[in-house]
Amino acid sequence: MMDPSGEQPRFPLRMRILHWLMAAMVLSMLFIGLAMVSSLVNYHWLLSIHRPLGILVLILVIIRFINRKLSKLPPFPPTMSQAERRIAHASELMLYTLMFLLPIVGWAMLSAGNYPIVMVGSIHLPHILPANPTLFAVLRMTHTILAYLLVLTFLGHLSAVLFHTLVLQDGLLRRMWVWGPPSR
Repeated sequence: MMDPSGEQPRFPLRMRILHWLMAAMVLSMLFIGLAMVSSLVNYHWLLSIHRPLGILVLILVIIRFINRKLSKLPPFPPTMSQAERRIAHASELMLYTLMFLLPIVGWAMLSAGNYPIVMVGSIHLPHILPANPTLFAVLRMTHTILAYLLVLTFLGHLSAVLFHTLVLQDGLLRRMWVWGPPSR
């Protein structure tokens, strides 16, 4: 659906910027997490990036969720069926949930492991759980499973966007694109 000026409606600029900023951060977090489990040599250096970036993701996902609830969203392209719209909505909720839960579980895991939660320099986060090795192990596995779920959900999101952009060419990506004109 086009607006009267002939341009396809887009998400508000603040939502588009937050979307791409968080996409870059979440992808970075996933690659850093993967590198952490495969490189013992760089583990502590990677962890020193992973922790504060995870907390920043947590803060931004809360801001983004509130912003999402307070903003008017552009309509889906008419090429999307009701089933596709429901799936898109469910995957969006899944992405928000995972981006919220992963940092919380990571923070809880470090707390249960009695590890210091260093953000930068002398800035530490408080422990949110008591030290408990069994709980640490459960939370570590939970963090890993949630990370895999995030990868799968992200790949589904990316696949749907690529399908709409390259196959259907219905302008779905232009709704969220920050750069360039909204449509042609």
